[in-house]
Amino acid sequence: MDNHLIQSCRDLADALADAARVETLRYFRKPGLAADNKETDGFDPVTQGDRAAEEVMRAIIETRRPKDGILGEEFGTKPTKSGLTWVLDPIDGTRGYLSGTPTWGTLISLHDGQNPVLGVIDQPYIGERFIGGWGEARMTGPHWDRALSVSKVTELSDAIILTTFPEVGTREEAAGFHRVASQCKLTRYGMDCYGYALLAGGHVDLVIEAGLQSYDIQAPIAVVEAAGGIVTNWLGGPVDQGGQAVAAATPQLHAEALRVLRGQK
Repeated sequence: MDNHLIQSCRDLADALADAARVETLRYFRKPGLAADNKETDGFDPVTQGDRAAEEVMRAIIETRRPKDGILGEEFGTKPTKSGLTWVLDPIDGTRGYLSGTPTWGTLISLHDGQNPVLGVIDQPYIGERFIGGWGEARMTGPHWDRALSVSKVTELSDAIILTTFPEVGTREEAAGFHRVASQCKLTRYGMDCYGYALLAGGHVDLVIEAGLQSYDIQAPIAVVEAAGGIVTNWLGGPVDQGGQAVAAATPQLHAEALRVLRGQK
């Protein structure tokens, strides 16, 4: 991609995040916020904020880059004619959004047909934005405007590990996660996409999750990798289409986490 196109895509990503902020904050912590359940077994909520934020982002893409594809959590797929696809998760962490917690976020990524090349993790209520792509990662917010860089931790015994749900996924997946966590210095839960932002910023060292969709992981991949980290599936392969994810600050830490996940001594 040439420099003009790269800057145009960065500008569009910022515009999408700005527009989504308006819509998600319109409903956040407001009385009577309702949610529909997308699952018959369990609870997978969707709110007016989810739908409104994705609608406004899709409209902007259609206006500014009509040949690009769109994959959104709430409104499906529009095939690409340009080779580029915008992948949108208007509210990653809708359960937290419903609960009034501030660490849900909007995820925006740009996929070139092979990999996510640009990602945004935006937290509207806190006002922090993490953006990464083409070898550059940066955060902006009310307290910081700085480059992002992962930690230098290489040993599990020195690592802070994070996942969103204590149960992680299946019973086997949970067992794998807890094997790794038992060897780490500190384990924390929650955060949804914000956990990957903390990894990119050097505050946590390892994020392990399962049961992800493509729109859950593509923006975190781009941000973490641009900050110097590594993100794969639990076998060490690509995870941009979802599934089980391991995000680590260093190759050494990543290799140790994979070894323990596989039950190897």
